[in-house]
Amino acid sequence: MAFAIGHISGCHLNPAVSFGLWAGGRSPGKDLLPYIIAQVSGGIVAGGILYLIARGKAGFDVTAGFASNGYGDHSPGKYSLLAACVTEIVMTMMFLLVILGATDKRAPQGFAPIAIGLCLILIHLISIPVTNTSVNPARSTGVALFAGGWAISQLWLFWVAPIVGGVLGAVVYRFIGGEENQ
Repeated sequence: MAFAIGHISGCHLNPAVSFGLWAGGRSPGKDLLPYIIAQVSGGIVAGGILYLIARGKAGFDVTAGFASNGYGDHSPGKYSLLAACVTEIVMTMMFLLVILGATDKRAPQGFAPIAIGLCLILIHLISIPVTNTSVNPARSTGVALFAGGWAISQLWLFWVAPIVGGVLGAVVYRFIGGEENQ
């Protein structure tokens, strides 16, 4: 997606990343709310499309989770709330470090989408067993609204932890990246 729409919008598809870019001085605060509204709307539309596809399979049960993020009994590996929280914070923080580093004006030009995409693959490989991988509150919201019940009640974590991780990633990058990254 970064190659496809990065030049149009900066590929803002994730509220946690938008918060991180704002905290990192890369995006103005006035853009934050409009981006988040668009991101969540897109997540809901995507969740709806996935729901239409998935319900075409015999035996589909949306209440079984529908790729919703969860902890405890709703974690794929039955990981605790604390484990899920730490995973989402750290994975999102690392995602922001890669995004900010790869898009820094001092970084080699043209390779940011590759580094960002590979990082996101690694994040998924690590965190799917723990939480089903959020790092994106808009994605989490889109499927949770269709799954309902427990997915909605646990959704708060998949907003709070990625946003905290995104802001922490920006703070760390500003510390290690120096003033030149602005």
